Amino acid sequence: METKLIIRRLLALVKPYQSRAWMALLSMAITAATQPLLGEALKVLLDDGFKDNIAFSLWWIPAILVSIFILRGIGTFGTAYFNNWVLSRVLNDMRAMAFEKVLRLPVARYQDESTGKIINTVVNDVRQVVDMIQSVFVACVRDVLVVIGLLGTLLYLNWKLTLVAIVVIPLTAVIVRTTTKRLRNLNRESQRVTAEMTGVVEEAARGHQVIRVFAGERYERQRFHRRSEALRGFSQRMTVAFAATTPVTQIATSLALSLVIVLAIQADMTVGEFTQFVTMMLMLLTPLKSLAEVNGPMQRGMAAAETVFGIIDSEPEVDTGSRELGRAQGHLVLENVVFRYPNALNPAMNGVSLEVKPGQTVALVGVSGGGKSTFVNLVTRFYDPESGRLLLDGVPYTDIKLASLRGQLAMVSQNVVLFDDTLAANIAYGAEQVDYERLAAAVRAAHLTDVVARLPDGIDTRIGENGSRLSGGQRQRVAIARAIYKDAPLLILDEATSALDNESERAVQAALDTLMAGRTTIVIAHRLSTIERADRIVVMEAGRIVEQGTHDELLAMKGMYANLYHLQFTAAEAQ
Repeated sequence: METKLIIRRLLALVKPYQSRAWMALLSMAITAATQPLLGEALKVLLDDGFKDNIAFSLWWIPAILVSIFILRGIGTFGTAYFNNWVLSRVLNDMRAMAFEKVLRLPVARYQDESTGKIINTVVNDVRQVVDMIQSVFVACVRDVLVVIGLLGTLLYLNWKLTLVAIVVIPLTAVIVRTTTKRLRNLNRESQRVTAEMTGVVEEAARGHQVIRVFAGERYERQRFHRRSEALRGFSQRMTVAFAATTPVTQIATSLALSLVIVLAIQADMTVGEFTQFVTMMLMLLTPLKSLAEVNGPMQRGMAAAETVFGIIDSEPEVDTGSRELGRAQGHLVLENVVFRYPNALNPAMNGVSLEVKPGQTVALVGVSGGGKSTFVNLVTRFYDPESGRLLLDGVPYTDIKLASLRGQLAMVSQNVVLFDDTLAANIAYGAEQVDYERLAAAVRAAHLTDVVARLPDGIDTRIGENGSRLSGGQRQRVAIARAIYKDAPLLILDEATSALDNESERAVQAALDTLMAGRTTIVIAHRLSTIERADRIVVMEAGRIVEQGTHDELLAMKGMYANLYHLQFTAAEAQ
């Protein structure tokens, strides 16, 4: 992304707060104006302040100096206050835009990019962009105003000497330009590795039990060390490129200043004029040094901005629908559906046709890779089929708004996702307001009453990151309670009882039987004993339906289902 485009987009983010931004610019202008005023006050003091026949009260000099520093203080405070006022809101806006897009990214995007990279973009890269605005653009405005003010005064005092002095400015520009491209590339790579390291740390924190059980500490240290060393290398190369700029600029500036001092001594100037000129020349060093050093932070921020705007500009999940459904009956149809994952050689579903009537329970079984999970991904419309179509109550999926479609679904997965919030908020997740009577009914139906009674704050107890304060079986029951609370007409159970012990499974299965009554239910199960009572069992292999029927009908066929069932039955007896 071009620098000009990035700057235009950043200015667009500042535009809603332009009144405060103008106040910040005014404050910077006040601060900049005090610089030449100090030089002028010094000149008057030296040329006129020590004469016997002084034409004004000597007290005017300290009064003027105090006034100048009061103005400078007002400008400095205003700059800090209004800058922070504007930039803190820009930071929130950028993070909100990035996070909003994260919530709407297609599922495939999460498979292509690591979670660590997405987290790093929303949290760290946005912060780096705003820091760039603070340290670069703000400094540029303030320092450019100071340079303009001082140069204008110097030109007025002695334009010949000033022209000698300003030869350093184009030299500085050349030096900065030569380092810009290298710094941008290094910063882009540095941010990529930072995102990878964030992912490593996140995985280590999330998988700490597996790491310890399988003695993976050394492996994780090596992963972290490789990325840490890569970052160190990038940092060193950026430092070399950046550090070389400053001394070269300072040497050029000091040579120009030395030449000016020699020429000024030879010129016909009063002590005050000479001191004023040299002082203001010295005052130029600080803003020129700041402008010379601005390139490093700017390139870091520009590289971060590319990443942030890359997320913000990402195509959201496709929502072609325009129809809002009331409560669906739950009549689900797949017509000759073909689907292939991106970059996959073989289709995950190949010509699948299936009808699930309202209130029916249909179980999907088969070996791993048969297409069961893909079936769920298509029913929830995380993906759209390559060909064929899905219909709900006779309405094509593509005609239904995503929010309306997913409002008809509830799902309990083997990979339970809970949030670091209260138990009540997790069960009533997605509801604008919690209905506590409905919540209590869901708790009872999921056999969580005893669990709630043991929690320190009952239903309002925070359960930790991903329900870390609950056992595996309790977490699964919370997910079931969430589905019960939603009361959707179409239910998906993906190994919903896989993490439960036998006693809990019996209790929760009874709750699930109540929940499934009158609803269209899709059950994915590995333990075939849990789906014997399904209205229909569909056997999938290599993306195709190879058998379907009731439990007894499939056993009588003596096909794939019968083989799977007898294998599990024999294994269970052996135990």
